[in-house]
Amino acid sequence: MGRDGRGVKPASKSSIEISFIYEGKRCRERIPLPPTAANLKKAENHRSAILYEISRGTFDYAQVFPNSKRAAEMAFPGQSVETVAIYLERWLTIKKTQIAASTYRDYHGIVFNLLIPRFGKKRLPELRRVDVKEWLATIDDQQTEKISNKRLANIQSCLRSALRDAVDDELIQSNPLADFTFERNEPPRDHDHADPFDAEEQAKIVANAREPQIANLFQFAFWTGLRTSELIALNWDDIDWHRGTIRVRKALTRAAKGNPETTKTVAGRREVKLLEPARAALIAQKQFTLLKDDGAVFHNPGWRGRLSGRWKGDDQIWEAWKTTLKRAKVRYRNPYQTRHTYASMMLSAGERELWVANQMGHADTTSIKRNYGRWMPTADPEAGGKAVAKFGGSTQAESCHSGSKTAEM
Repeated sequence: MGRDGRGVKPASKSSIEISFIYEGKRCRERIPLPPTAANLKKAENHRSAILYEISRGTFDYAQVFPNSKRAAEMAFPGQSVETVAIYLERWLTIKKTQIAASTYRDYHGIVFNLLIPRFGKKRLPELRRVDVKEWLATIDDQQTEKISNKRLANIQSCLRSALRDAVDDELIQSNPLADFTFERNEPPRDHDHADPFDAEEQAKIVANAREPQIANLFQFAFWTGLRTSELIALNWDDIDWHRGTIRVRKALTRAAKGNPETTKTVAGRREVKLLEPARAALIAQKQFTLLKDDGAVFHNPGWRGRLSGRWKGDDQIWEAWKTTLKRAKVRYRNPYQTRHTYASMMLSAGERELWVANQMGHADTTSIKRNYGRWMPTADPEAGGKAVAKFGGSTQAESCHSGSKTAEM
C-alpha cells in the first residue's frame, strides 16, 4: 500500500504515487511533488480526501486527475481513450488503401492542416457536434481567405467518414456529425457555374491551338464532356470504332503520380457516344500517337512538336488552355467549361436529361437540372409551341370570344 500501508509512496525524484480503490478497481495516480516527508504527508491528506469523496459518491476522477488515462476510461466506459490526433493519423493510413490518390491528398491536407491542429488533443469520445459547429462558423479567422461552402462540405465529409469508421470499429458510441451539415448563407459564385463557349468561341479556340495535338484534344473535350483527368487517362483501346463509343474507366490526377486510377464513382465508369466532331478529332490524332507504346490517345507535344508523352496532370493542360484562349482572344473560363459546354449543347439540342446525365457520369439528373436548367427552356425559339397547338386551342377561342363580346358592348 505504500508508506506504512497508507497508500502513498515515492514514485520518482519528482513525483509521489497515490493508490486507492475506485469502482472495484485499484487505481494508481502520480502527483508532481518531490517525495519529501512534508510532501508525503500532503499526499496522504489528499488521498484521504479522495477516499471521503468516493464514500459519498461525489468523486470526479477527471476533475482530480485531468491528465489521467484512467480518468478517460472512467468517463467513457467501453470507448476509445486515444486522442483525436492519434486516431486520425491511424485512420488516414488505412484509408489510403481504400480511396483514390486525389481524395487521399485532400483528406491528408484536411487532417493535418485543420483537424489535428484544432481537435488533436481531445479524447476521441470528447469530440462533440457543437465543437465542430462552432469551429466551422469561425474558421475564416484562421485562413487567408474566406472558405466556401463547398470547402466546408469537404472538411465535414472527411471528418464524418473518419467518425463513422470509429463507430463501426466500436471506438465511440455514436457519430456526432451523422445527419448534420454546416453551411453558411452565401451567394453563388460565378466560377462555380456553367459558362459555356458558343460555337464561334469553340472554333477560335481549336483554330488557335499552337499544336495540332492540342487542337484535337480541345475539340474532343468540347464534344465528349470528359473531365481533364479522364482525357489524360484515355487509351486507344478505350475507343470502340464499330459501336461508336468511348469507354471511360480511368482517370489520371496529379496525386496519382502517373498511375491511372478507376473513376471515383460507379456512375463515372460509362460509355460515351462518339459524336462526329469527336470522331474527327480522333482521326486527326491517329498520326501522332496511335502507334506509341504507352497507348495514350493524347500526348503533350511539348514545344516545337517534340513529344513528351502522356500529359502528366491537368496543370499542364491548364497552361496550354490559358495560352490558347489568349491567342484566340476568347474571354477566359477554366478548362472545366468544356464539360459545361458539352452539356449545354446537348440539352439545347433537345437531348433527354437522363441521357446527358449518363454521358457525363452523373448518377441521376439532379446535377443536370441544377447546373444547366436555364439552357433547356430557351434552347429552341419554338419551345412550347407544340403544347400551345395541342392544348391551347379552346383557351384561345374563349379569349377571342370574350374579346368580341367586349367590343360589341
